[in-house]
Amino acid sequence: MDGQSPDTDNFFMSLKPLQAFRNQLGKLQRLAQPYFLPIEETNAWQFVLLIFALLVVVVGVTFLLLTGVVGVTGIFIPEFQRRFLPGVPNTISDLWNSPIGPLITVLMLGGLSCFAAFRSKLRNGRWLPWLLLGMILLLILVINGINVGISFVARNVENALVGYDQQGFWNVVTIYAFCLILALPIRAFQSYLVPRLGLLWREWLSGKMLSRYLSNRAYYLLNPNDEDAEEIDNPDQRISQDTASFTNTSLSVSVEVLAALLTFFSFIIVLWTISSKLALWLFIYSLFGTTVVVFASRRLVSLNNLQLKLEADFRYGLVHIRDNAESIAFYRGEKQESREAERRLDSAIRNYNRLIIWEALISVIQRSYDYFSRFLPWLVIAPIYFAREVDFGVFGQAFIAFSQVLGSVSYIVNNIDRLAAFSASISRLEAFQGKVEEIGRVENVLGEQIERSDASILLRNVDLVLPQTKRCLIKNLSLEVASGQRVLVVGPSGCGKTSFLRMVSGLWQPGAGVIQRPSLSDLLFIPQKPYMILGSLREQLCYPKDSGRFSNQHLRSVLEEVCLPELNDRYPDFDIKQDWPRLLSLGEQQRLAFARLLLNSPRVVVLDEATSALDVKTEKHLYELLMQRDMAFVSVGHRPTLREFHETVLELDGHGGWKLIPASAYDFNTGKSF
Repeated sequence: MDGQSPDTDNFFMSLKPLQAFRNQLGKLQRLAQPYFLPIEETNAWQFVLLIFALLVVVVGVTFLLLTGVVGVTGIFIPEFQRRFLPGVPNTISDLWNSPIGPLITVLMLGGLSCFAAFRSKLRNGRWLPWLLLGMILLLILVINGINVGISFVARNVENALVGYDQQGFWNVVTIYAFCLILALPIRAFQSYLVPRLGLLWREWLSGKMLSRYLSNRAYYLLNPNDEDAEEIDNPDQRISQDTASFTNTSLSVSVEVLAALLTFFSFIIVLWTISSKLALWLFIYSLFGTTVVVFASRRLVSLNNLQLKLEADFRYGLVHIRDNAESIAFYRGEKQESREAERRLDSAIRNYNRLIIWEALISVIQRSYDYFSRFLPWLVIAPIYFAREVDFGVFGQAFIAFSQVLGSVSYIVNNIDRLAAFSASISRLEAFQGKVEEIGRVENVLGEQIERSDASILLRNVDLVLPQTKRCLIKNLSLEVASGQRVLVVGPSGCGKTSFLRMVSGLWQPGAGVIQRPSLSDLLFIPQKPYMILGSLREQLCYPKDSGRFSNQHLRSVLEEVCLPELNDRYPDFDIKQDWPRLLSLGEQQRLAFARLLLNSPRVVVLDEATSALDVKTEKHLYELLMQRDMAFVSVGHRPTLREFHETVLELDGHGGWKLIPASAYDFNTGKSF
């Protein structure tokens, strides 16, 4: 199952903690960096350098903005500055007169220089995510500064209450109200920017993965629904849900970690000025709590990963019932389908039951950690308060500062369930990306090895071996289907007729030998049950060509040719969209597939019992249409009537043997030539 598969490289269990952490960071970098910086042109250290450069630029900009606000309010509205920004002008002046001000300026200029140096790589719209990320960081810095100010406000409020200073109390409350009015819209804007950037990132990442999934036939080569396979399960979920979860959680976690770091550095100074002993106890307590939670959460990642797979399997089972509703109804197979759906549901429920047990355990540890943390400020501050070394307001300020610092250093403890789910999402998404890239590399190499021919199909000493097995269905086959030639493939059931067509069409690679075939635009495969797309009748007929290439009159004429004149009457508007597989019978679908064939006009056609649902007269008419257009084709079929439309019969025995027989001399009843 997925819980034991390679793509569950788990953050806490399968490797040593440090190695697992580095492994997970590598996966995160391969997924996250390309949106912000092309990974093929840079490395991880350059990406980290730009993140640091962005941080120092934002800090510098924030410092300059604050200096500007203080200067403007001091000149034009000094009363506002005196009432709402008490002490801030002196602090800003002291910073500029100390080495800190010039240092911030130098770092900001250095950060801007880094972005200038990377300007050639920040192309294709990559400036936008950096700009949005910078705005988010700026808002975090401003909010953090307001929170630090609020801690001093809380201290002054309590001192005013203890000292019965009514005027001082209302002055401080007014400053607090101003801080709230300033903070609320900033918080709201930050709450918008983070998911907005996540949405843009998801659009880019989903588009990139979808493009790779639909390239090099990765969608065909992956085995998405084998529950026992150690490959990539449910690619649809990985492209849709996992990318959304990854981008949103990546940004949320990144913003929260940066906010935690800024909070830590801001409030640790406040806390240290109150009591260095309290700050040291905080470090010890948070380190102990984090260690306990990480140890207890080792099982959480694999359970989250497995839950994603089992939920997707259950959903796929329900989709399968929906897509095959008519067949199930004909067979009266409701009980069997119900048992299978319940089996998948039970697997998801059992795993989720284990998951909630572990989450409950983690929750108990987290709550205990939170409750006990509330005693520490009292225990440390009380002795120095009773010794009259600090005022009463220090209690409130110390508690705020302690809570802020504790929250920042306890990020893992407080978010272990999210981090576990996030780790599982990273593993699943990176495994999918790695697999489709591997398929692309292999297919490109194989594509270079296969010779191309403009006019015919040529097989030289070819072996047909079933993929992922050693079973050889055809040995040392040599065959040519030249322009205008026609070959009929026959043999007992299971001998490899359809497999042979897959190999000829390029879906499977030969085990040995060389295949020459026309370019993909000149070769078309028509299966027994034609593919019906989600789209209009026009798109259905023209697939995979651009539907705008053909006029309505052309489409009507083709429908007439393939004996589907009733479709012209039923659907005079070719842009109508319907559930075509349900509305059209198999015979109508096969005739529509021939209309599609005539519109695409390939030079070579591969047909796998493409007329099995048609009467003999219609079958003859359709094959004559192909012959009139001088198309070469390879057919699989069982009807004796097919012989007259082919020149050569390729007979397979399923054990590797084969024979080429003139069609005119082949007897379908005995399987021998005359």
